[in-house]
Amino acid sequence: MDARYIGMMDYKEAWDLQKKYVAEIDKGERSETLLLLQHPPTYTLGSDRHPEHLLLDEEQLKQKGISVYDIDRGGDITYHGPGQLVGYPLIYLDAVGLDLHGYLRNVEAVIIDWLAQYGIKGTRKPEYTGVWVGDEKITAIGVKFNKARQRKGFITSHGFALNIKSGIASEGFSGIVPCGIQQYGVTSFNDVTGLNLSVEDAAVQLAPLFKQRFGFA
Repeated sequence: MDARYIGMMDYKEAWDLQKKYVAEIDKGERSETLLLLQHPPTYTLGSDRHPEHLLLDEEQLKQKGISVYDIDRGGDITYHGPGQLVGYPLIYLDAVGLDLHGYLRNVEAVIIDWLAQYGIKGTRKPEYTGVWVGDEKITAIGVKFNKARQRKGFITSHGFALNIKSGIASEGFSGIVPCGIQQYGVTSFNDVTGLNLSVEDAAVQLAPLFKQRFGFA
């Protein structure tokens, strides 16, 4: 698996890159890939979109410099921005012997295992996809399962967003109802631990755990 940290990348550029890589994986021209990066401030609305969960008007979005995209993953609205580690696993599921449900649970398990290294208990909530610390979400997950054209099965795109920077919940997340969930809050790794971990360091630590969990180590 090619797992690498790219740094800051515009959302549309990363979305186009995913589509390109999915097509190449389908044709057998590229190995499975994990893109790790950050985005400028961006809201994305998935296939279960509810526009009313975006709480800012056009002028407010412009003032804050936040872009908005309607995209092709599952789920509702979420925020991407500096201080958040975004991971896009591009994996042919038949190659790793997983179905759609198993894939989502394994992505959650990678984050839970990483948090455990710091003594943090990451949990699941049966009714929601993602990873939680107490009643606050630390990682959102939204995936597209692309039907392979050259062979049977599916290739994944989109992925997870792990909040690292302290205070990120009061930045971009305050302008939305995150994932349409009103009864729970949002947190970050640095808020939970009191540490000052960088996004790049989190990416370096997470990549081998991901490879191991999915059998690429």
